Amino acid sequence: MMNERERLEVLKDILFTDDRHYVDKITERIVQLEQILHDRNKLSGKVDPIVSAQIEEFTKNIPSTLGPVITATLKDEIKHHKDDVVDALYPILGKMIKKYIAQEMKMLSEKIDDQFSFVKSAKRKMQSVFGNVKEEDLLLSELSMAKIEQVFLIEHDSGILKAGFSKTETIDEEMISGMLTAIKSFVEDAFNKRSQSLELIEYELYQIHIQSFVTHYVAVVISGNYLTRSKNKVQDLIFNFYNKYMAMNLDLVMDLGMGNGEDDEPVTRLEIEKEIAKYFGNAKI
Repeated sequence: MMNERERLEVLKDILFTDDRHYVDKITERIVQLEQILHDRNKLSGKVDPIVSAQIEEFTKNIPSTLGPVITATLKDEIKHHKDDVVDALYPILGKMIKKYIAQEMKMLSEKIDDQFSFVKSAKRKMQSVFGNVKEEDLLLSELSMAKIEQVFLIEHDSGILKAGFSKTETIDEEMISGMLTAIKSFVEDAFNKRSQSLELIEYELYQIHIQSFVTHYVAVVISGNYLTRSKNKVQDLIFNFYNKYMAMNLDLVMDLGMGNGEDDEPVTRLEIEKEIAKYFGNAKI
């Protein structure tokens, strides 16, 4: 005769037979899932097709979903930050246009030189005969190479000297930057051409080439025979410096209102001057 405990076991078997079957099935599935999760190859086989399908779907939908958002954002940024956009694009576009014009002018100049080279020679001989000057001296004078003596990076509105480079000892650089800013502003105001910029100042034996950007301008002091080909090379140097260095350090060319990060240090004057020396120090114009 069964006792109470045995009766309960029999009753449990009768009532929960189906539930035990489901529990065993669930346990088996859990074990399989655990094996898949711990086996990279098995997991990849299950997950990769899903991820690939999602990525493919996302890629197809980018033009229709993100395209209008990106376009609207860019339009808004350009509308409200025109100066920043101009400052970023000006070196690139300016260099492209300048190179095209310079190339065309170079080709024209070479054609003219080929046609009239004998005229230069005859002119030198006449100057030598009637001016009591050696033809060799005249030729050396014509071939006198232009050289970069000093370079200044100056803030546009304040006239503050951001950095400078000089091959020789000079007077107070801060004074020079203030003088250049005053002259530049005076000429532009006098001609009522704030949309245009002063580009060249002649000072005795020196030429001061000025290239303006939105927030800064670069002044290059040049000695020697400053011809168009030299000007082209100077502009190339300025555009390269501004595009490759200044544009990569946005805190120099625009007021961001914040740093690049908590650990980032502001660019020092010494660092800028090293970059200027790298671009202009040994340049041949």
